[in-house]
Amino acid sequence: MKLLMTADTLGGVWTYAVELAAALQPHGVQVGLATMGAALSDGQRARIATLENVTLFESRHKLEWMPDAWEDVRDAGRWLLELQEQFRPTVVHLNGYAHGALAWNAPVLVVGHSCVLSWWEAVKGEPAPPEWDHYRREVRDGLRAANQVVAPSAAMLAALQRHYGPLPRSRVIHNARGAALFRPARKEGLIFSAGRLWDEAKNVAALGRVASQLAWPVYVAGDDASPDGRGWLPAGVRPLGRLEPPALAGWLGRAPLFALPARYEPFGLSPLEAALSGCALVLGDIPSLREVWGDAAIFVAPDDDDALRRGLNYLARDPAARHEMATRAAARARRYAPELMASSYRAVYGGLIDQAEPCCDTGVPPVQAMRSF
Repeated sequence: MKLLMTADTLGGVWTYAVELAAALQPHGVQVGLATMGAALSDGQRARIATLENVTLFESRHKLEWMPDAWEDVRDAGRWLLELQEQFRPTVVHLNGYAHGALAWNAPVLVVGHSCVLSWWEAVKGEPAPPEWDHYRREVRDGLRAANQVVAPSAAMLAALQRHYGPLPRSRVIHNARGAALFRPARKEGLIFSAGRLWDEAKNVAALGRVASQLAWPVYVAGDDASPDGRGWLPAGVRPLGRLEPPALAGWLGRAPLFALPARYEPFGLSPLEAALSGCALVLGDIPSLREVWGDAAIFVAPDDDDALRRGLNYLARDPAARHEMATRAAARARRYAPELMASSYRAVYGGLIDQAEPCCDTGVPPVQAMRSF
């Protein structure tokens, strides 16, 4: 099987795409990975070089949620159709929305990792303004054109259905992270967090507000400059900048506590990495994180700084409770293994291929026949 997969290089979608591509190798899946958003880092290139089943196609086209992106999105669409002719995929796996409506020759899977409308609702507490109406239409059309829609949590799937209408061909496949890199080490007295620091959804500002009242210092890793160049960093935390995975794993291994009081997190790979590293988790009390972590985390309302302070200090000062919560998180993390994720996706790909067998006596796959009407 040949899979053409898109990925942006700026955040969790990159990690997800590489993890999935690696886990698909035993299934005999060859992956053409088409990247957008920004140039790859040296670490990202080195990781791809280790994957024998991946062919890299790189671009710097803007992503659909970026400012003034639509001309780039159209250019990216033309580029992807050229890659289709070059790579000849059996299935197209899109980790974005708008390109789902292109004239593909293979069945199309769209994975909804997040979206601006649900982000805005969760972070701003109101519907996205009219300036996002074009985005809304493009995302809706891409989702409706897809042969299959997947989301990494039931909460994210519900958000897509709420904002863009019914999605009859949809299912949930949880994200995953391999345990080889993320292992507990000798724990030190610190609280750790990671993510795009400029993204209000991560709510790192709450950690800054309570940092002076905590038993341990707070270290945060991640970009503090958004794609449009604006920088932001809360006072009170100790910034580490963007860390490549081995350095990130080192900090997580030493950290006994991981905090992410998120307002919006459709799945959350960083808590998963923390759980694999032996951290106890203090997370935002939102439906997706409740779904993923159940009783394996302490949950705090994103706007409740007192609850965040109490939860972190409780675990910092009570070794037995900290050990119990870290043990629960590690056990829960085993549900999100790459092998399980890859098996689920392989089954979806197989179903799409079966559905795309030539219909009647026309020799035209159903996906093409539908789009010719």
